[in-house]
Amino acid sequence: MLYLTIGLFALSAVLGLTMLLRWISKNDAPKAVIYSHGGVAAIALVLLAIYAVQNPASYPKLSIILFTIAALGGFYLFFTNLKSGAKPIGVALIHGSLAVAAFLMLLLFVFG
Repeated sequence: MLYLTIGLFALSAVLGLTMLLRWISKNDAPKAVIYSHGGVAAIALVLLAIYAVQNPASYPKLSIILFTIAALGGFYLFFTNLKSGAKPIGVALIHGSLAVAAFLMLLLFVFG
């Protein structure tokens, strides 16, 4: 289950980077990329939570915390963009940095 979770988070990262690069170049990201990024990340986070429930003695606590904070930032970005079309790149960079840190913590848990 953790390998699938890692793969899904990696895919979500590629989609997120695609969106960020489009925003930086003053273009809109395709809606399919936006929705896929959030959906794939949400599925991965749910799988990680399921793993934590099934393995309460040993699970990647810090990774879950950081991914959850990143998800809250993602919700903010999504609804801000949906409501006003704004593209807060600073918040997007923080969101992405948290997600990368969480991903690295997950990789350390699995392979470290």
